[in-house]
Amino acid sequence: MPSTPRPLRRLGFLTIGLFDGADPGRGHESTLEIIELGERLGFDSAWVRHRHLQYGISSPVAVLAAATQRTSRIELGTAVIPLGWENPLRLAEDLATVDILSGGRLNPGVSVGPPMHYERVREALYPDTADAEDFGYERVRRLLDLVRGKPATDFSGVEGFEVFSDVVQPHSAGLGRRLWYGGGSLSSARWAGEHGMNFLTSSVVRAGDPEDANDFAEIQLSHIREFRAHHPDGEAARVSQGLVVIPTDSATPAQRAKYEAYAAKRLPRTRSPQGPARLLFAPDLVGTSAELVERLHAHAGFREVDEVAFALPFTFEHEDYVQILTDMAAHLGPALGWRPGTVL
Repeated sequence: MPSTPRPLRRLGFLTIGLFDGADPGRGHESTLEIIELGERLGFDSAWVRHRHLQYGISSPVAVLAAATQRTSRIELGTAVIPLGWENPLRLAEDLATVDILSGGRLNPGVSVGPPMHYERVREALYPDTADAEDFGYERVRRLLDLVRGKPATDFSGVEGFEVFSDVVQPHSAGLGRRLWYGGGSLSSARWAGEHGMNFLTSSVVRAGDPEDANDFAEIQLSHIREFRAHHPDGEAARVSQGLVVIPTDSATPAQRAKYEAYAAKRLPRTRSPQGPARLLFAPDLVGTSAELVERLHAHAGFREVDEVAFALPFTFEHEDYVQILTDMAAHLGPALGWRPGTVL
């Protein structure tokens, strides 16, 4: 039997934070202004992507540290930090610091796997240990342990005038419950559940065997159910969905045309699994809020969640994001059962 759509409880959005290499400050400021707008509109969360050696946010923790000083209520997340680029101990310190600055609003999302184009960047990233680095789940487990307060060393106490701790400082109580795993496979969903994380789904999943049906929504549904089946909280375990969703209620004709062209250009990749990893992409959803509600309620994965972080398209202008977010908060969210965190 198909599941019944759950009323949307938490509404968030995700941005890549593109910038011009000749003027990076302007793009970063635009991202911060969009996060501020999200809070004014009542969004529950704002998330930033992570891009290395590209013209998108390379240091989301630093950007979110700035956002903590310009917002007071909205939760701030990363979707996701690829841990292959990170030292878990140092990242744990940074995450805890930003969580303290935010008053407990940080939601770090992480993923595993070798860094993109690893063969070309390994000498710069790990010149002495490239062949020994572990890019699997163990890297996440190390981060989880450190954030949750397990000792990082066997030494603590006073040495001269300095006081040393054996656990990461500052320690932010509660941050360990707000760690998310960004996964697109059954194994990732299972691992995240077994380790008590929250689960971020997106517009990309790994397809099954070639002889299996390639239905994105059904594959995503299987991941959500696998995660909850192995999580201590069961059906109450948190899952957030991150499809590209573009409402057009107040869009100009030119904006609507641009949005539709963007989605149409990306549609061919959704028809079959792509590449050796057999990645399957969800179609971008463009239309009025009434049309989007119908399509989302028909989506098997969406029917299993009550929180989302709808992804903003990569290449749009600041004013496009303002229109999209305003329509999400004023029209789409309420039509899905959501109520804003502040008065519009």
